[in-house]
Amino acid sequence: MILEKEIQFILALDALKKVNRRNFNLDDSRRENTAEHSWQIVVFAQVLLPYAKDKEQIDLLRVIRMLSIHDVVEIEAGDTFIFDESAMTGKYDRELQAAKNTFGILDEPLSSDFLNLWMEFEAEETPDAIFACAVDRIMPFLLNVYGSAKSWTEAEVKVNQVENIVGKAVKRASLEMGEAFDFLLKKALDEGKLQE
Repeated sequence: MILEKEIQFILALDALKKVNRRNFNLDDSRRENTAEHSWQIVVFAQVLLPYAKDKEQIDLLRVIRMLSIHDVVEIEAGDTFIFDESAMTGKYDRELQAAKNTFGILDEPLSSDFLNLWMEFEAEETPDAIFACAVDRIMPFLLNVYGSAKSWTEAEVKVNQVENIVGKAVKRASLEMGEAFDFLLKKALDEGKLQE
């Protein structure tokens, strides 16, 4: 059948709607799912691009492609909470295998194209990947700061963890985003949403 593999792939992605993340939606009514997160960061990247340090070097379409597929691995590997040090052990290898399996549904060259975009995102070395990673990390941060921070308080996340994992990525990508991060981190700390 024409487009059989493409249809199989897009139907496989429907499972992202069932992968619950540690973060809660802004209204705290439930945990967000990976499909919702992916959509939100794709939109947010478009909004934040003018603030990127290397905006002249950033290919927004490439960033959007990266953000739209980088969490596809969670279908098989699940969502790994970035502040859970023990769960982070072996994360890359688990997710790489999941990426190969899921993108392997597609024919070449798209299968390798998606896998290479995923690996570029994970390496955080190119201007596109640095910016994409910052957008990906700041969105859950915002949900915690402006919500009740349930995912942080449940896991007893400390301020230095957020600074080291989120803050460094954000500041690498944008001065303005870094300033906003510092302001909002202080707000979260003042409101008791993070532990010293």
